[in-house]
Amino acid sequence: MIKKVITLILSLVVLVYLIFYGNIFEFELNEFQMSIFKDSVIIYLILTGSCFFVGEISRNYSQVDKVWSIAPIIYVWFFAYHSNFNLRMVLMSILVTVWGIRLTYNFARKSGYSIYFWRGEEDYRWKILKERVPVFNIKIVWSIFNLLFICLYQMGLIFLFTLPILAAWQGDSSALNIYDLIIAILMLSFIITESIADKQQFEFQSNKYKKINNNENLTGDFKRGFLSKGLWSSSRHPNFISEQLIWVTFYLFSISATGTYLNWSITGCILLIILFYNSANYTESISEKKYPDYKQYKKKVSMFLGFKKMKWEDHYIINKKTPTKS
Repeated sequence: MIKKVITLILSLVVLVYLIFYGNIFEFELNEFQMSIFKDSVIIYLILTGSCFFVGEISRNYSQVDKVWSIAPIIYVWFFAYHSNFNLRMVLMSILVTVWGIRLTYNFARKSGYSIYFWRGEEDYRWKILKERVPVFNIKIVWSIFNLLFICLYQMGLIFLFTLPILAAWQGDSSALNIYDLIIAILMLSFIITESIADKQQFEFQSNKYKKINNNENLTGDFKRGFLSKGLWSSSRHPNFISEQLIWVTFYLFSISATGTYLNWSITGCILLIILFYNSANYTESISEKKYPDYKQYKKKVSMFLGFKKMKWEDHYIINKKTPTKS
């Protein structure tokens, strides 16, 4: 796990260096745009510092989770405002706002927020990480991890995957075209897909614990302990792949604006894909230990995208296996 974290942090540093100092891509903003970009970096540092200090004081290290869906809205409207409301950038900002409101609602209904802003549900994986890697139980080590990975890296990633809006401002024209409309429809469709996946998961988990608390007999997915129906029968992480596709699609706006298929603002969505792949692997390592049938589920359903050869439940019928109770 430590190696993965170090790799993620180094990938961020290397990619940022190559883009802004390696002269691989054309990062040429005018004087005013560069000034606004520098101001946006200050916003990033303020948000990062706030998450770090609140986390250290409260001992709740999910502060970044609370602003994951809010920070992008701040960034995009900050750029849109200073562009004098460039039409393409306004469209991009509206889409990010729709995404942010939906994701904030989903996080809130899972008790992610509290009337006391420093509280709220903490990511269960941090506790498990400390159990697996004893060195993280040393306060100074965990504080460094909190600063470098949880705060600086993740907040930096959030900042970077919103920067296609700056690349769009870098483009010559603010006039919308047919490509912008197609991209907008695609992005909305992925937001809707993510919403459906989160809704299915939330309802499943709520019903599962309701049945457990009422001492009801558990069958099917409730007995196995994890969801394998709906979108979760085609992807083990339909919400994760939707989130990645949302920001890859967001990057397409920069192509529409600049006419350049590969530009500097691609950094964010590349790093997001790397993060989600590693996050999914870590989450699944926990699920495999918690749910005996999860390994069979992995064999039949793709992590992100793919096609099933058969319904994964049929594997048990063909092989005369019976799912075990979680």
